[in-house]
Amino acid sequence: MKRWIVKGALIASAVWGLSAAQALTMDEARAMATGESDARVEALAQAVAQGDDKTAAYLQALADDVVKIAKDQVLVVRDGQGTDPVTGQSVTVPADAEDVMLNNRLRGEIDTALAALKLFSADVKVRRLAALSLLKEPDASRKPLLEKALAAEKDATVQSLVRQARAAALLNSDAPNDRLLAARELADSKQPETLLLLNQRLADEQEPSVKKQIQTSLAAVQESLRWGERLGALFTGASLGSILLLVALGLAITYGLMGVINMAHGELMMIGAYATYVVQALFRDYLPAAFDAYLAVAIPVAFITSALVGAVMERTVLKHLYGRPLETLLATWGISLVLMQGVRSLFGAQNVGVENPSWMSGSLQLLPNLQLPWNRVLIIVFAAAVLVGMALLIGKTRLGLFVRGVTQNRPMASCMGVNTARIDTYAFALGSGIAGLAGCALSQVGNVGPDLGQSYIVDSFMVVVLGGVGQLAGTVYAALGLGLVNKLLEGWTGAVLAKICVLVFIIIFIQKRPQGIFAMKGRSAEA
Repeated sequence: MKRWIVKGALIASAVWGLSAAQALTMDEARAMATGESDARVEALAQAVAQGDDKTAAYLQALADDVVKIAKDQVLVVRDGQGTDPVTGQSVTVPADAEDVMLNNRLRGEIDTALAALKLFSADVKVRRLAALSLLKEPDASRKPLLEKALAAEKDATVQSLVRQARAAALLNSDAPNDRLLAARELADSKQPETLLLLNQRLADEQEPSVKKQIQTSLAAVQESLRWGERLGALFTGASLGSILLLVALGLAITYGLMGVINMAHGELMMIGAYATYVVQALFRDYLPAAFDAYLAVAIPVAFITSALVGAVMERTVLKHLYGRPLETLLATWGISLVLMQGVRSLFGAQNVGVENPSWMSGSLQLLPNLQLPWNRVLIIVFAAAVLVGMALLIGKTRLGLFVRGVTQNRPMASCMGVNTARIDTYAFALGSGIAGLAGCALSQVGNVGPDLGQSYIVDSFMVVVLGGVGQLAGTVYAALGLGLVNKLLEGWTGAVLAKICVLVFIIIFIQKRPQGIFAMKGRSAEA
């Protein structure tokens, strides 16, 4: 306890007592790097009061274990290059330079000093992150520092975080009144870390009034975090639904138009994913400066590659099997095996990595416990764009008119002069190209391997059958519905039982309504 009091007094005197900030000197750098622990702690406390950029950089170098000392010289060594921490100039690293030794106590002191410096940063984002860091790792000795930062802070969000960090620091105080006030203050926290702190204190608390307040605060924090959990589940369901929609859109065209049970649809997705991987590799090797733009090239390449493979499949095999769905199932299953083995021969059996562009990295922070990854947000947008493009193509173009005509009544369309064989090829190539787009999107959220398509082929058929064969609107409702229901059920029953429940629901639904959500309209449609 005495050590924490001494440390708190040192920080308090550094923060409150010293007003004139001075630049880092070699003597101060040496004092923080060598000597007894107590003296180094005192030097670190003084560094908090200085708060200049060189001091912050030097403390970060200490935390990164890149500081060396040779006789009376202190230097920062990164990638073999020495730098004077005071002047910032390059220096030669002496052969006898030794690493600075840090024990656990000193590492904790350095982290405290860094957080203290960041609390007084001019950048509000840096101050917010520093306050969050101190909230996650509360320490009673930081109370003077937090009070000083709270008095100087103007941003309301940072003020709230600093206030919560101060309360967390007092949660383990020896005084019951301090613990009571701290628990009451933390009731307004919306940070997930607060739950852990309150639960830990609750397990050790003996004072009845404090214990009751901690329980009340726990309930308040849990309620505030519940909306983030709910919205997170909805977003995850929408993300899964958008992926299912991309996967099933192409199958809805080929299965709805020609009645072909295409078991190679997953492998067409795989081809699109590998096309994305190849484009990425070419950009990395030949256009590294433009690497972030590779996805703009990979999207049309994935579409064209999968569409060409689909057109070859249709012209060489499937055109001889129209009207025989079981034979198309067996033939496309064989084609899927050939495609998988071909990919294994070209790229190997191991998964390959596809890197996200920098603009797809990171996440969007909406709530303290709700982060939306940018790659999944953009995939939802991409799926919506593909859906709109498909709707316009089918509803507004000459090709779409022919596709709809052949779908509703093939003999009549042929009698009207429509080349149904050519439309079959175009439609199958279009569906295959959309599968390639799905593979391109999937490469941004998971590994790419020869078995990629096997994970989605069953789900894609479920979406198409549930939505109604050949119905674009039904495919959208089925994909989003299955994605949301599956993720919402996972929170209650677990992943396996949720999948079983969805399958049972689909079986019962199809028995009651074999035509799916939307029935096909037309004179030739079966009742």
